[in-house]
Amino acid sequence: MKELEQYRNKINDIDKKMARLFCERMAQVKNVALYKKERGLNVFDQGRENEVIEKNLGYIDDMVLKSYYISFIKSTMEISKQYQHLFLDGIKIACSGAEGAFAHIAAKRIFPKGSCLFFRDFASAYKSVEDGSCSCCVLPIENSYAGEVTQVTDLIYSGSLYINGIYDLEICHNLLGVDGAEIGDIKTVLSHPQALSQCQEYIHEHGFKSVAQENTAVSARYVSEREDRTIAAIASSETAKLYKLKILDHDINSSSTNTTRFAVFSRVESISDNPKSRFIMIFTVHNEAKALARAINIIGEYGFNMRVLRSRPVKEEPWKYYFYVEAEGNAYDENAERMFTELSFQCDMVKLAGSFLNEEKI
Repeated sequence: MKELEQYRNKINDIDKKMARLFCERMAQVKNVALYKKERGLNVFDQGRENEVIEKNLGYIDDMVLKSYYISFIKSTMEISKQYQHLFLDGIKIACSGAEGAFAHIAAKRIFPKGSCLFFRDFASAYKSVEDGSCSCCVLPIENSYAGEVTQVTDLIYSGSLYINGIYDLEICHNLLGVDGAEIGDIKTVLSHPQALSQCQEYIHEHGFKSVAQENTAVSARYVSEREDRTIAAIASSETAKLYKLKILDHDINSSSTNTTRFAVFSRVESISDNPKSRFIMIFTVHNEAKALARAINIIGEYGFNMRVLRSRPVKEEPWKYYFYVEAEGNAYDENAERMFTELSFQCDMVKLAGSFLNEEKI
């Protein structure tokens, strides 16, 4: 019995040390939560969790204990996420449109406990973060079928916010009508221009007249309020439930792989030193021969792989263009610093718009 007491006393001593270390760890977890809140970052980061597990397993030599330690560290991280939510639950997220819009769906999946505030357009949602009314905004930047969302690209060029995360949301459009309506009754469909574009083949096939609205949710709300069997909205199944509409037809978008990329914008830049990260930059070049070619060559010479290169007109200066680039690599190491310095000599303007580690599916 005395021997058992000795073992228990040792465990008590270890537990005391672990309790102190637990408090120290959770203090740093709080700092992480505040960092994420300021930058509009998600609590959950699967890549980071996998990295922690893999690294920490190296500290355990006993093969039997390794499996138990995986459960232990996963439990610890789950507690950490719960604690982080205490500090992020009050986060205010700006969305364009109304409740049930795809931006709202994306925002709630990225920030499950956050509060969404709705604005009439992308620019208003963006400005609410710039002026401090909201912590971050969730805006679409590109659709796999309809292409880039140019209004948001222009905000990236002219605005002051940073992109700290990009998330992929699979888009499934449905034809929504009032109770009692059938497909044969429909004469007019309402939705956001992007949604109308993504369902163009279906609309043409059925001979519907299409009317553009601010967003999909506003369209659904309008149809619900009008109670007219001849009009329908193109929107999500979540929106159908929200506005008590009937789904007349499922998955009507032309592409079966229809996905929209949503970016999270915040006032504070998230700096990552991970070599696997990606970054977004904007630049304009001198009005001279080979200026664009030189800029592109500089990016390549420093080993950054460009995934996206697009041009957009500068609204204030006719016939002048800016260039949008997404590239792979660490935008904050010495190599990147040298690249940006060299680009500054070749460009009128160079702007690092943000960096993110993983493009997550939500």
